[in-house]
Amino acid sequence: MNPLLHDFNTAPFSKITTEHYKPAIEKGIEIAKKEIAEIVQNTAKPTFENTTVALDFTGEKLNRITSIFFNLNAAETNDKLQKIAQEVSPLLSEFGNDITLNEGLFNRVKAVFESKSNLNLTPEQAMLLEKQYKSFARNGANLNEDAKNKLRKIDAQLSTLSLKFGENVLAETNAFELHITNENDLAGLPESAKEAAKSKDKEGWIFTLDYPSYIPFLTYVDNRELRKKMAITAGKKGFQDNEFNNEKNVLEIVNLRHQRANLLSYKTHAHFVLEERMAETPEKVIEFSNNLLAKATPAAQKEFQDLEVYAKKLDGIDQLQKWDAAYYSEKLKKDLFDLDQEVLKPYFKLENVIAGVFEIAKRLFDLKFEEVSNIDTYHEDVKTYHVTDISGNFIAVFYADFHPRKGKRNGAWMTSYKSQQIKNGTNERPHVSIVCNFTKPTETKPSLLTFNEVTTLFHEFGHALHGMLANTTYNSLSGTSVSWDFVELPSQVLENWCFEKEALELFAKHYETGAVIPMKYVEKIKESASFQEGMQTLRQLSFGLLDMQWHGQDPTEITSIKAFENDAFADTKLYPDVAENVMSTAFSHIFQGGYSAGYYSYKWAEVLDADAFEYFLEEGIFNKEVATKFKDNVLSKGGTEKPMTLYKRFRGKEPKPDALLKRAGLI
Repeated sequence: MNPLLHDFNTAPFSKITTEHYKPAIEKGIEIAKKEIAEIVQNTAKPTFENTTVALDFTGEKLNRITSIFFNLNAAETNDKLQKIAQEVSPLLSEFGNDITLNEGLFNRVKAVFESKSNLNLTPEQAMLLEKQYKSFARNGANLNEDAKNKLRKIDAQLSTLSLKFGENVLAETNAFELHITNENDLAGLPESAKEAAKSKDKEGWIFTLDYPSYIPFLTYVDNRELRKKMAITAGKKGFQDNEFNNEKNVLEIVNLRHQRANLLSYKTHAHFVLEERMAETPEKVIEFSNNLLAKATPAAQKEFQDLEVYAKKLDGIDQLQKWDAAYYSEKLKKDLFDLDQEVLKPYFKLENVIAGVFEIAKRLFDLKFEEVSNIDTYHEDVKTYHVTDISGNFIAVFYADFHPRKGKRNGAWMTSYKSQQIKNGTNERPHVSIVCNFTKPTETKPSLLTFNEVTTLFHEFGHALHGMLANTTYNSLSGTSVSWDFVELPSQVLENWCFEKEALELFAKHYETGAVIPMKYVEKIKESASFQEGMQTLRQLSFGLLDMQWHGQDPTEITSIKAFENDAFADTKLYPDVAENVMSTAFSHIFQGGYSAGYYSYKWAEVLDADAFEYFLEEGIFNKEVATKFKDNVLSKGGTEKPMTLYKRFRGKEPKPDALLKRAGLI
């Protein structure tokens, strides 16, 4: 029997084989289609309950199955899973279109929507109805049959292309190894990074493009030629003359997205996407980005000049290159602040940081995390937790997957295996997961995090809190089901606690002695928080502006990705161009993830998070009243109301960029 088709609470990973997925997804689609048919064939007058609510509760079985499948395809993939993904993605895309292009279903939804003024709906009910209606209208329900067929074809193609793009990036990442046999070539590299790279199969050391291997190499290795080799290899993922080249995929994706937007009567893909975001229009995103760019550029140029002078003085470097960036920045930072990341790492043992973020969640939001061993997992590295409030009420299941491996894509993300909703009077609690890529423990040392990795863990845990504390009626509005430019607020705001003495003292303890991190280090962490913030801001804005260039205009005339990127980066460029490299062919956020025409949202959310944390600073970083306001008006509310309405209810006013600019040292 197929375990995916049985009723289950937590995902039955150990019982699932690769062969179970496709039949289960096909059966899930069949079940969901029957549920839809029941709504359409209902002879009773369309009502909020028999149409809007009924539709929101369809597809639960399918959603549980696909969440397991696609989460594993990101965190524990193999050739078989990738092949299945290519086979089922068009089926799921077609099914999605079967819903949004179902005329009978749309007519019922439309009838309820047009009678909404007489329904006396709560804000959450009104939002559900509005989002549901728009999901039809914005996905072709008002199109004629010929246009609907074109839309189906485009969506199926996009689904396949996006998967192929991601598979190529992963293949390029896995294909490269730098094998070092002469230890002199590793001069400058900390012993912990050397130990982690020690090869089990070959003499010497192996370095890869996985971040825990790649980042220390670029940051510390004195050998400039080897840094160059690593950086150029990383920068040409998807841009090489081989079977994993993504240039054609990128151009096809942006052209299909543009055609889709035009078909739906939008000027560009960006106009389509942003209609449902806080930012609303591409023009507003460009204005927002350019305003920050004007503030950041003078600071970035000054910081870059300082770095040039420093590298020239230290090593006679006449022209800084991209492979010099992390290396000389780390040295300059150490000189300016006497702050060495390697000195900090012993204070950030992974287990201690986890305990720290749990304690912070307890103090702010009354949550308790108990590690348990009776929840099935897909890999031995995955930890599982039973989450309750201080009264013992069950809140969530929490999964954490912290270390890199061959079948796992780079980066860090939060995801969900089960959404929260209230159904038949029962508040069904969510199952939430975070996935990261931190250095594994070695024979002599535990997993010790860099400070950047500490903030990454807090970031993803902030997303997880958004999912775990969800308390809405409808699953489509639950947890992180919010505007993309609002979804980063909970994650980014939590990073701020990493810089506060009161929080650091909870978990920053030396892994050997247990000594709390010295206050001089805490002060230096705070002092250095705005180090090269102008350059960092410029870099982040450059990614967002590249995204808007791809999606905010007609892309049909674009033939050279390299030339297009050079033009897009013109106003944000600091380092010389590298002929062999482009970014777009491995820019997974916008070509595989959900950030197309939305990468700006990281900076947008920074404005929100700086403004929100300023409130905590005013009242105390563990102030229960402010934390409760944040939980009740942001974390628990999901997408039940407009983001700005929720934010203003928490903060009492609209956000201004002043707190961000002040924090970044730009004013």
